[in-house]
Amino acid sequence: MNKSTSVRTKCYKIISIAVIILLAIAFAFPLYWIITGSFKTAKAINSTTPQWIPDEWVLDNYRKLFSKQTAPLWSLSIPFTGITFAGPIVPASIRWLMNTIFMAVMSMILTCATSAMAGYALAKKRFIGRTVLFSLIVCAMALPKQVILIPLLREMSALNLYNTIWAVIFPIVGWPFGVFLIKQFAEGIPGEMMEAARIDGASEWKTFTNIALPMIKPGIGALAIFTFINSWNDYFMQLIMLSSTENATISLGIARMQAENSTDFGLIMAGAALAAVPIIVVFLIFQKYFTKGITMGAVKG
Repeated sequence: MNKSTSVRTKCYKIISIAVIILLAIAFAFPLYWIITGSFKTAKAINSTTPQWIPDEWVLDNYRKLFSKQTAPLWSLSIPFTGITFAGPIVPASIRWLMNTIFMAVMSMILTCATSAMAGYALAKKRFIGRTVLFSLIVCAMALPKQVILIPLLREMSALNLYNTIWAVIFPIVGWPFGVFLIKQFAEGIPGEMMEAARIDGASEWKTFTNIALPMIKPGIGALAIFTFINSWNDYFMQLIMLSSTENATISLGIARMQAENSTDFGLIMAGAALAAVPIIVVFLIFQKYFTKGITMGAVKG
């Protein structure tokens, strides 16, 4: 490598890093503005001259957020039974956050479990109708949610699940994208390893858990993030399936606060900041699997 090539390479790296930093700042700025705005006074928020760093840090917005309404801390409803257990009374925003975390975590766990088993079966098992079934799953990925909304709503009502968190969880469990993603990862499992496990007397379940599952773990990690974020941000389904204040999610709660307090931007920013924290935490936890999963998917594609 001659000197001119080395100089060009260094310049390219410097420019690339500068562009990445600028893009990172641009994407992170809205989050920064929401978090700092939640600690500003109403006068500072409505000021014509923006305060990039608050001159006065206050907690009034969070006090209003946690004192607007009250609701039970948790309300555990057992699916298909109508039995419900309620917890102590707390600010409604805490209940909304608990509802959303429970909804997103349960959706993530159930979707990853069903997608892992279905994707493994479609990739490594040979049975009649396998190709047709996978084709239907791929077609379902392009099906708008609005098309199945009315049948889904009637089904949830018939099962006595309407206006419960389960009405938002169950529709996402059979996510076609999750099955498709895991199938692509399971295709890379060497058949020789599975044959060796069967020769050693391993059952089908043991082969899946001990051989297949560790090899598709990056894909499951990526799917976990996708599912968590998709469930957390699925405002449309939450709006249709949840009607009461107690069962509302943080997105619905913020929307209702915005309708009731359209000029109180500090209160709205406090609610938005509260809703953003779990998403950031989940991404930081699963970032390694997410990056590895996307990289492996790109190589396989």
